Amino acid sequence: MTTNRRVILSSRSKGVPQADHFTVEDAAIPTLSTGQFLIKMSYWSIDPAMRGWANDAPNYLPPVEIGAAMRSFAVGEVVDSKHPDYAVGEVVTGMFGWNSYAVSDGSNVDRKVAETDLSPSLALGVLGLNGVTAYYGLLDVCDPKPGETVVVSTAAGSVGSAVGQIAKIKGARTVGITSSEEKMALCRDEFGYDEVISYRQDDLAGALKAAAPDGFDCYFDNTCGEISDAVFTNLALGARICICGTASLTDWDPIPVGPRVHRQLLVARARLQGFLVLDYRDRYGPAIAALANWIRDGRLTYQEHVLDGAEAAPGAIDLLYRGGNRGKLIVVV
Repeated sequence: MTTNRRVILSSRSKGVPQADHFTVEDAAIPTLSTGQFLIKMSYWSIDPAMRGWANDAPNYLPPVEIGAAMRSFAVGEVVDSKHPDYAVGEVVTGMFGWNSYAVSDGSNVDRKVAETDLSPSLALGVLGLNGVTAYYGLLDVCDPKPGETVVVSTAAGSVGSAVGQIAKIKGARTVGITSSEEKMALCRDEFGYDEVISYRQDDLAGALKAAAPDGFDCYFDNTCGEISDAVFTNLALGARICICGTASLTDWDPIPVGPRVHRQLLVARARLQGFLVLDYRDRYGPAIAALANWIRDGRLTYQEHVLDGAEAAPGAIDLLYRGGNRGKLIVVV
């Protein structure tokens, strides 16, 4: 008999959750009430934000309760429905958690997936929150102009790779910051960065200066920490900085205190702004339409790293933070 395979948070983590903080279990498939529909999941998403959801530190969403299925974005097909707006066979994406089946009343649905010519897995990556994050974080916050220089940390990641390509589409020059030789080659050959720098070298600030002698007009920050400290030493006049993630910080409590950047911001008359894609929920549609058209036109490329089954999910967040993935990290359910 088919069951609902789910991955629950069984103990609270501090820092990056490990595989032993989760338990895989089988449960009954939920039953429907009027106004609900049943989704059979195809893919679960693995995102940096999941570290915060598993922790018990202050965050923009409450922590996942112990014993509950791990919060995550997912995409799947409606297989039964008692809801007038959701028909069997439609594909939806939303915050459905690490469940193989989930019941929804529509309140946790982000959208119906209309791009039937493209893989539904893309709704969790370049045509999902990763792509929308890159689109609005770059175009709304950084607002790059043709000929300006954009620097991106975690440049080979699912968000960073899209940021670099969108910046090129908009006529900017791009500098990517990543780790290994393999990821540097990926940034150059697959994602079209003009310059690629490893943050593991001895003089990161010097390498950044050499890559952009006139400074960076835009910085898309996915890491914070020492990488950002080095970028802040090389800001162009009127630079715009989008703080999208803090992947380099191992702990948030107490809040890490690094070099003071007030002077660099003052001298450059720079703008520093935090970005959260959930604030753009009512604007997802135009971004996804643009991204999908760029994929169809061959102007926007992507990579996916697919893990197989629920048993692979518990260690996936740690894999993500160790940089062991190549492309958007997802679990095929």
